[in-house]
Amino acid sequence: MSASHVIPGLNILKDGEASFERRGAVNNQVDWESLWAPYDEPTYQAVLAEIQPNDFVLEIGAGDLRLARRLAAKARRVEAVEIQTGVLAAGTREPIPSNLIVHQADALTMPFPGGLISAVLLMRHCTHYSEYVARLRNVGCQRLITNARWHFGVEVIQLYTPRIPFDWLELGWYGCECGAAGFKSGPIEKYGQKIDAIVIEVCNCPNCL
Repeated sequence: MSASHVIPGLNILKDGEASFERRGAVNNQVDWESLWAPYDEPTYQAVLAEIQPNDFVLEIGAGDLRLARRLAAKARRVEAVEIQTGVLAAGTREPIPSNLIVHQADALTMPFPGGLISAVLLMRHCTHYSEYVARLRNVGCQRLITNARWHFGVEVIQLYTPRIPFDWLELGWYGCECGAAGFKSGPIEKYGQKIDAIVIEVCNCPNCL
């Protein structure tokens, strides 16, 4: 992988394009994760509501930077990663805010910066959730704002919340570190509003096996 370098005046770090071929369609299967499309305003508002002025944010799959620019207006520092050159070019026609660094790179191989507080992953068709989570934890990122597990809405995942083995969960909604999410059925007499209102973070769910 080539070393990153800064393109003067654009704050864009380019990381080579071979990685796109590595993640491209294989055997005529669509690489859904490489496709980008904008989300609706309520989704963006839900993300922005979680951002604090002192946040250092990494956006994975930033597309044309429409959200990254708004993140930069609220956060101390933002780094945005997008693999598609053409999509990213559409977002760099206007001046880039000084606190926004844009990477044309593969988020699966690009070194993530240290000191991250929050990461944003809006990717309903995400196929590498566990890899992204592992890489974020490795650099100390505290939380992930995403729709990748439930494929709708936005959830905030505290990346260092202890996970319990799936088998220990008796009943209720769960989200796994592998990217799976769902409801585990159990004794109906134990079901109630409290159980229905929370998502338990688990590991070793059936999808992991």
